Amino acid sequence: MASGKAVEIEVAGRTLRLSNPDKLYFPDRGFTKHDVFNYYMSVGDGILRALYERPTTLERWPSGVFAGAKLSTRADNRGDAFYQKRVPTGAPEWLETARITFPSGRPADEICPVDLAHVAYCAQLGTIVLHPWPVRRSHVDSPDEMRIDLDPQPGTGFREAAAVAEVVHGVLDDLGWRGFPKTSGGRGIHVYVRIQPRWTFVEVRRAVIAFAREVERRAPQLATTSWWKEERGERVFLDYNQMARDRTIACAYSLRANLRATASTPVTWAELNDVEPDDFDLATVPKRFAEIGDPMAEIDDVAHDLTPLLEWSARDERDGDGDMPYPPDHPKMPGEPPRVQPSRKNAANWDS
Repeated sequence: MASGKAVEIEVAGRTLRLSNPDKLYFPDRGFTKHDVFNYYMSVGDGILRALYERPTTLERWPSGVFAGAKLSTRADNRGDAFYQKRVPTGAPEWLETARITFPSGRPADEICPVDLAHVAYCAQLGTIVLHPWPVRRSHVDSPDEMRIDLDPQPGTGFREAAAVAEVVHGVLDDLGWRGFPKTSGGRGIHVYVRIQPRWTFVEVRRAVIAFAREVERRAPQLATTSWWKEERGERVFLDYNQMARDRTIACAYSLRANLRATASTPVTWAELNDVEPDDFDLATVPKRFAEIGDPMAEIDDVAHDLTPLLEWSARDERDGDGDMPYPPDHPKMPGEPPRVQPSRKNAANWDS
């Protein structure tokens, strides 16, 4: 199938070449590479707010998103899609970057968007999903964005996640903090809170664990902090490990690599009980953005002091609730409990 001749497009004072603009990227919906490019330009203010000066991993789908397509996690990028964690070879000289360090200690230079031309360049590479770190390039080891990830488990869905989000909202209100919810683009919900960039990834993750435990205490039938799937039941998991170093979430206004071409979309707290994830996609979000603007427009107006949550964390630890397991590919951390699921607990692999 012909993919069309390359076109030149000017964005933020830069001229970019968009190759294969007619190539189908979402065949089920008939959306092309050019449609993806135009989508990102149409939500430019919103997505740049989400990405500005943040090291960003690209989820590239150069063959498009189709039934059976596979996302590779291999270093040699064998698959229909892959993660681009380092600046590509041949990147333009004007492209801004930021150096980050993975949990292994290895460094990498990642794309660091500072204007819409950077987003346009990512779209030209076949990027569908943009995964920024929760840090700015001026303080890459100290997050300024606390992310609360509400992940529905089997037997639950978006409606249950919205119910837990109401509890999250109540905890934030009690702290006197502002949180900004968005759909994940799937069944989940993300809530973002700006914090002062004064603490390490380890400290911010512990703060999120303390926050999640408070949500669980208030709604034990709806929410769980259990890392082990066998213990979660039909509840919404508060995935605290999304605050571990090198863990990223699709940003606000990022498309998602599914057949429907949904988008992770900011919403107001009042909207959560009425919307559905499929309401927001490549076709509908630009119109919504033009009509109502960005519900996250004020997210940078305040940066909260994390101290109250760190005090909650210290209290929980005194009460016997210390750290929780890290992701399996993360280096073992000081004070972390054994990474052994409870059904396999025995004297050989778990302290009694």
